[in-house]
Amino acid sequence: MIQTHIENKYPGDNPNRVAWRHEIVRACTSFVESELADPKFVSELVSGEEHKFWSCLSEALIAQRLIDKKFPARPKPGVGPDFLVMDGERKIWIEVVCPEPVQLPDEWLDIQPNTVVSFPHEEILLRWTSAIKAKAERLLGNEKRPEGYLASGIVAKEDAYVIAVNSCRLRHGPFPSLMGISQFPFAAEAAFGFGPFQITINKDTLEAVGTSYQHRPFVKNRNGADVPAHTFLDPAFEPISAIWAVDLNGYSAFGGSEPMYVVHNPNAICPVSKGFLPSLHDYVARLEGENYVLDRPGDER
Repeated sequence: MIQTHIENKYPGDNPNRVAWRHEIVRACTSFVESELADPKFVSELVSGEEHKFWSCLSEALIAQRLIDKKFPARPKPGVGPDFLVMDGERKIWIEVVCPEPVQLPDEWLDIQPNTVVSFPHEEILLRWTSAIKAKAERLLGNEKRPEGYLASGIVAKEDAYVIAVNSCRLRHGPFPSLMGISQFPFAAEAAFGFGPFQITINKDTLEAVGTSYQHRPFVKNRNGADVPAHTFLDPAFEPISAIWAVDLNGYSAFGGSEPMYVVHNPNAICPVSKGFLPSLHDYVARLEGENYVLDRPGDER
């Protein structure tokens, strides 16, 4: 059923297309055979609903990246976050989300030859903040659903909780789009409240007198409302251990890029060990005086 659906959904004899189909069929089939998949995984994957397809495929591809982890028996099979893995004696729950490309320009999503497009960084950031908020509320609860995973006892206070955001549907054509306008991951911009790099210029001498990142704890949505973009600076989100930012869609089957980064919460009650989750870089905020400094790849400290 999986293979038939994928072949019908993505026909064509281009070698890259064939390799890609084989990869996602393999990933989904292996996921089902591993018994890690939800019982309704196959029915939702082949349902014809785009958001369900990508949600299921995201889980299957992330499961491949966790293949070397220990998956303990779950207290309530099929209930709670998507994955439960062990780091020594600590339980780490992982909840997966694949944001839909809502309100992103068509020219960004579908590259046309000989065209130049602007970077819709705020629109993309809003998809990140929305995804993070939704999955944080699954843990913490909200007004409509006050009993989250913590209150229900599915996730214990001493357990780590990671939000895995697969941004593959927000790509600029075939190009990954994990990095925001700051050249840090969108996950970091959504967690620490900063935006573009800026230069301060003296209005009289016209000389550059300082550089910094824009303080941006909120980003405005289309209705002009302020949307919080400082998750890890809000004490309410201390139960969130990290954001695992991934861009997975199976393109690695023919040499395509599928980057991954981990952005750690410096205020997490239950942190995740650096290097535990596969990534190109772990972004760790260290406290210097009263300020957080977010390390870049290559920093020695």
